[in-house]
Amino acid sequence: MKVAFCGNDNPSAYNISAGFLKNVCFLDALNLVPHVFLLFITFPILFIGWGSQSSKVQIHHNTWLHFPGHNLRWILTFTLLFVHVCEIGEGIVSDAQLKSRHLHLFLPAIMGFVAATTSIVYYHNIETSNFPKLLLALFLYWVMAFVTKTIKLVRYCQDGFSFQQLRFCITGLMVVLYGLLMAVEINVIRVRKYVFFTDPQKVKPPEDLQDLGVRFLQPFVNLLSKATYWWMNTLIISAHKKPIDLKAIGKLPIAMRALTNYVRLKDAYEEQKKKVEDKPNRKPSIWLAMYRAFGRPILLSSTFRYLADLLGFAGPLCISGIVMSFSNETEDDILKTNATSANYTALTSGAIYPVRNSTDPFLTSTNFLKTAYVLAVLLFLALILQRTFLQASYYVTIETGINLRGALLAMIYNKMLRLSTSNLSMGEMTLGQINNLVAIETNQLMWFLFLCPNLWAMPVQIIMGVILLYNLLGQSALVGAAVIVLLAPIQYFIATKLAEAQKSTLDYSTERLKKTNEILKGIKLLKLYAWEHIFCRSVEETRVKELTSLKTFALYTSLSIFMNAAIPIAAVLATFVTYTYIKEEPPTTAQAFASLSLFHILVTPLFLLSTVVRFAVKAIISVQKLNEFLISDEIGDDSWRNGDTALTCESCKKHTGLPSKAINRKQPLRHQLDSYESPLRIPTRHLDIDDCAIKVTNGYFSWGSGLATLSNIDIRIPTGQMTMIVGQVGCGKSSLLLAVLGEMQALEGKVHWNRVYESESSFEASRRNRYSVAYAAQKPWLLNATVEENITFGSPFNKQRYKAVTDACSLQPDIDLLPFGDQTEIGERGINLSGGQRQRICVARALYQNTNIVFLDDPFSALDIHLSDHLMQEGILKFLKDDKRTLVLVTHKLQYLPHADWIIAMKDGTVLREGTLKDIQTKDVELYEHWKTLMNRQDQELEKDMEADQTTLERKTLRRAMYPRESKAQLEDEDEEEEEEEEDDDNMSTVMRLRTNLPWKTCWQYLTSGGFLLLSLMIFSKLLKHSVIVAIDYWLAQWTSMTNNGKALCSTEEPARKTCYVAVFSILSGAGIVLCLVTSLTVEWMGLTAAKNLHHDLLNKIILGPIRFFDTTPLGLILNRFSADTNIIDQHIPPTLESLSRSTLLCLSAIGIISYATPWFVVALVPLGIAFYFIQKYFRVASKDLQELDDSTQLPLLCHFSETAEGLTTIRAFRHEPRFKQRMLELTDTNNIAYLFLSAANRWLEVRTDYLGAFIVLTAAVASISPNDGPKDGLVGLGLLYALTITNYLNWVVRNLADLEVQMSAVKKVNSFLNMESENYEGTMDISQVPKDWPQEGEIKIENLCVRYENNLKPVLKHVKAYIKPGQKVGICGRTGSGKSSLSLAFFRMVDIFDGKIVIDGIDISKIPLDMLRSRLSIILQDPILFSGSIRFNLDPECKCTDDMLWEALEIAQLKNMVKSLPGGLDAIVTEGGENFSVGQRQLFCLARAFVRKSSILIMDEATASIDMATENILQKVVMTAFADRTVVTIAHRVHTILTADLVIVMKRGVILEYDTPENLLAQEDGIFASFVRADM
Repeated sequence: MKVAFCGNDNPSAYNISAGFLKNVCFLDALNLVPHVFLLFITFPILFIGWGSQSSKVQIHHNTWLHFPGHNLRWILTFTLLFVHVCEIGEGIVSDAQLKSRHLHLFLPAIMGFVAATTSIVYYHNIETSNFPKLLLALFLYWVMAFVTKTIKLVRYCQDGFSFQQLRFCITGLMVVLYGLLMAVEINVIRVRKYVFFTDPQKVKPPEDLQDLGVRFLQPFVNLLSKATYWWMNTLIISAHKKPIDLKAIGKLPIAMRALTNYVRLKDAYEEQKKKVEDKPNRKPSIWLAMYRAFGRPILLSSTFRYLADLLGFAGPLCISGIVMSFSNETEDDILKTNATSANYTALTSGAIYPVRNSTDPFLTSTNFLKTAYVLAVLLFLALILQRTFLQASYYVTIETGINLRGALLAMIYNKMLRLSTSNLSMGEMTLGQINNLVAIETNQLMWFLFLCPNLWAMPVQIIMGVILLYNLLGQSALVGAAVIVLLAPIQYFIATKLAEAQKSTLDYSTERLKKTNEILKGIKLLKLYAWEHIFCRSVEETRVKELTSLKTFALYTSLSIFMNAAIPIAAVLATFVTYTYIKEEPPTTAQAFASLSLFHILVTPLFLLSTVVRFAVKAIISVQKLNEFLISDEIGDDSWRNGDTALTCESCKKHTGLPSKAINRKQPLRHQLDSYESPLRIPTRHLDIDDCAIKVTNGYFSWGSGLATLSNIDIRIPTGQMTMIVGQVGCGKSSLLLAVLGEMQALEGKVHWNRVYESESSFEASRRNRYSVAYAAQKPWLLNATVEENITFGSPFNKQRYKAVTDACSLQPDIDLLPFGDQTEIGERGINLSGGQRQRICVARALYQNTNIVFLDDPFSALDIHLSDHLMQEGILKFLKDDKRTLVLVTHKLQYLPHADWIIAMKDGTVLREGTLKDIQTKDVELYEHWKTLMNRQDQELEKDMEADQTTLERKTLRRAMYPRESKAQLEDEDEEEEEEEEDDDNMSTVMRLRTNLPWKTCWQYLTSGGFLLLSLMIFSKLLKHSVIVAIDYWLAQWTSMTNNGKALCSTEEPARKTCYVAVFSILSGAGIVLCLVTSLTVEWMGLTAAKNLHHDLLNKIILGPIRFFDTTPLGLILNRFSADTNIIDQHIPPTLESLSRSTLLCLSAIGIISYATPWFVVALVPLGIAFYFIQKYFRVASKDLQELDDSTQLPLLCHFSETAEGLTTIRAFRHEPRFKQRMLELTDTNNIAYLFLSAANRWLEVRTDYLGAFIVLTAAVASISPNDGPKDGLVGLGLLYALTITNYLNWVVRNLADLEVQMSAVKKVNSFLNMESENYEGTMDISQVPKDWPQEGEIKIENLCVRYENNLKPVLKHVKAYIKPGQKVGICGRTGSGKSSLSLAFFRMVDIFDGKIVIDGIDISKIPLDMLRSRLSIILQDPILFSGSIRFNLDPECKCTDDMLWEALEIAQLKNMVKSLPGGLDAIVTEGGENFSVGQRQLFCLARAFVRKSSILIMDEATASIDMATENILQKVVMTAFADRTVVTIAHRVHTILTADLVIVMKRGVILEYDTPENLLAQEDGIFASFVRADM
């Protein structure tokens, strides 16, 4: 067939006798001119531009300026492209009906398409390089195109065309679009004045883009990049080269920062507050405030959502059209030959058209839409658009949700900083509630926002779906819809049950964690007493309860999955069977597959509806809680300390010669009057007003209850001097400090802060922060930060000052012990310090701050005497006095009273006395005498205390915690270790391979831990279920298309045939429904079994691990395995696994069906498959990194909140609120940017997989239409239906893969512990060979003993020889690290005895089974450990003893009376760690516990080190009497405790130096023991 522009079958085509404009073919040629013009002009510019840019490939993003009308231009251009596509289609379809090719029908349209594409590329490049002059070319193009199209339209109108003709409509649309684009272009000229004007406007890019740190470009890129997340490519691809870190994701754009959104929400909330001010019973509405602040994006998102949902219905309609065009084809073939010629002649001779140039067949839109190819392309475009809109809707809601969360967090934080202390302490707002608000309620609201467009989009979707179904199938459609609607409430019921089950699971797992935590904390004791199995059993019991509630959880989860899969099957079954019996004939293929696809669309909203409703309910509750919190009491505004009133006195220095006016200016008159009129109670030393830093007059203060805690307070605190506040416990000393700081409610009276401190005009004083008070609270409060940050606390670092402060608080030795010195993290997440160490850091913080006033609340309470003296001398008397700072000190240590310049004595909430020590001595002799006796008593305690050096002890504990320096590496998580090894090879490719590989090995370990039977059952049932579902659809295809096909599967007789088809269809559907249930149950069941086995193995492995493992592995790390990782294995992996296997199998079965229906599809599958492989490969790596970033940035944020809540008084005293707010905003933004990138990455993936899905649909449709001896209509319908489902499931495959990869790391971590070696519990001797009452005598022979902690470490005991007679009392002493504790552990085989032996009563202990050995000896440890439970359980967890034996033990330990007085006696409650008893009492309980054992050997490991003298004396006495006939080995901390022993062993560096009776050793003047005793005196 020859080709000619106007076709060569009509000679009149080239005739222009009636004038150019009358010839249509000429007009079409004219239309080519603008397109060719644009291409000629822009191509050289683009090439030159790109050539110069290729040097700097990535245009720097600060040049991204959007010209005016940017978004409108993109939308118009896209619409233009769509119209061009329709024009091309129309031309080609019209052309197909003619005898020869008429290029003029479609060539101009194709050129127009190319030109429109070029125009937008060209525009984008001009915009990024900010060179608007070149836009003139576009302007000319729009004008020319507009003119040529208008001429054509006018011509059509003259010929009397109407809107029925498609080409007329298309031309009309083109004219409008070109006109609008022209207008946009004129607007750019008007605004930017880049041409025709003398002064072009200079424009700067948005502020965000000038900041290089902003890497989140979604708000700034062009529309196409916004819709497809093209700008994310660089980040996602770079994740392959190196892991994404916080630097890579940069900062949040200003509009999304927490501060911006906080201001928006706060303004809206304040507005609501104003509205309800005069209505006392109404609360301000947070909902309205949220709508005010974030309503617009939600409306935008909902619009996108509606568009997407409506476009979604294009799928079923196109399928039915394509399938119908097939069934029509067979009938059409006969007509076709006649039709074409008739059609053409009719047109040629028609009255519409003068005959001479009628080369145009015209299509109506209905004819156009009947063409199968057109439908295929339309389906493709509709899918692409639908998916783009859907992802845009998701993105907008997520961004808004994140913004809302940031705003809410900032609101909560700001409110928290102003909460009244009484609220916190009186428990109206507990820390737990605040943490819940932060961690749970804000997230609930965020999630609600994510899902909220569904609330109004779903009803529309459901109604539309039902209407379309009714149009297709009539009444029988309503039956199917009814099935779906009736089953929806069941879904809701299941969803609520799920939430309940999850809650009970949470309770049990909290209890299990508490027990596990106790075990890990007391593991040493449990091992020494051979009790690990008892405690292990109790954890297992809780775990069984937890598993039971997990079972119900799993059951409901699987039911919910089952409902989701079974409802469509049931609905389809009901519909088609009803249809067949009502209409007496099966539905046509087109009806069947269109309605199937509609049912699939309908199920999603109904399934989601239950979730959305549940979230809505949760959100309503969250908002109530938030509202309660936001309107709770606030602390009073202490303007007297704010500095606003005092700005005047900044400049005035105190001069004597100033007239009185100056004084007034420095201080409001009222203050002066008050100070002069207040009667001075102690006239002896008349204080001038200016000597007084703080003054309280007639103060009554309360903790919010209305009852005054402090009453009638009149005190003054002299400037630059030391004031001491003394009094009994609970008389209101700390409250007084807090009242002065403004933390208490002032019922009446005033607190005056004197503004004028600068008597000396020294530079130092003027630099001080006037309005803050350095405050060290009674309960030390530390930040989760380094030691240095805790001390400097936001002040600039000054080395000299820092050193002076750490020396004064004698912190240096403690700092030296820490692994990274003062750069070590301490606080909740860091290293645990003892009470004294924490307190000294807090005091150091108060000293370091450059403030005029320092409040120290009982700083000596946790310090021993040496430290207290040192702190008093160096820190307080020297450092603070030199600085001339005003100090208020609350203390119990009366021996420091002589140092005080001013003393305030308190009693029962009032001031008893005020004045100097001399005043009190003369005025109140009684009080002075009372103090004197107390001082004497304290002095005596002092002498005793001198021996009890608590600090060395604390340092020792710290050293013990830090002790394994070499194992510091093990603190880092195991995974990181592997990565480091890889990086040592410096071979990046291996690292990358590791990052992209899926953890197959771990997956296999996980699956097999569920048991092979369940695994095979799961795989088998999954495969069977999907085969059945495919069979149902295939059967439907056969049934509906049997009319056109001779070969049928059932008998051809009518009634039997119908019954046969319906029966098989019903049986298959029933089987499908049952299998859905079976598969979802097996997956959940397998997951549960795996979880059960993994936890069981982990617990037993850890409990039997060697003690060294617990010394070197931080407790938090082990606990993490039991909390976070176990939780993931319990609850997250099974659903992910289920979803993954379901979506993968669905995709595979779909591809199989399409390939079966249209074999050509396989060819197209290769490039699509490759694209899919790369998309998932890149996405998984990036997603894993971003998920880890999201998790790791969440923890600091939550910690910052709880930290602030605990340290409120300190933060407010220091006036550091702004700094903490700033930190909170930074942490929130960091977390939000990670989350934002994560969701953008998910959108990136979904857009790409959705487009791939759309291509699959396109290829499937085109392949099935193509006129090779194509498949029959039933299979075409089937293939297209499955192609449509693929688009939904492709992205789930990848997302689930990525999730599974992250979750499998939990299994990997648990498995890393399972490979640990256990202690050797077996002995070589049989149990029966050991006598029942061994060891009876208690004779111990130590022969050549060598001991080490691990095979690769140095020995800690070297060739120790000793002999202990039965019943002897032996003392072992030596400096720290001399091996004395190791010796005590060797008796219990807690350490590795690699040479020599210990023989007890003739039996070598290494031959006895471990359990038996440990259960026959007793030990009292240095740290007294009690477990939560009853007293009885603590003394005798094995329940072997009678009550009498227990009472006897308690009596010996001097505890009987105390226990008797407790409610419940022996069954009285012991809280966690025995906190409800003092340390001394706990130690006595441990003694009673050892006595209950009745073993003939008792080992005391520094048991008296942590208790006071009185308790120690009791202990010594008891040991002498109760254990008179037993062998006692005492490891001594204070030498005087072993002076009465029968034998003393002095050790040094693992060897015995001296070995004799104490008398003989003391006689050796130069002996080590003698020198110890001398030092101890």
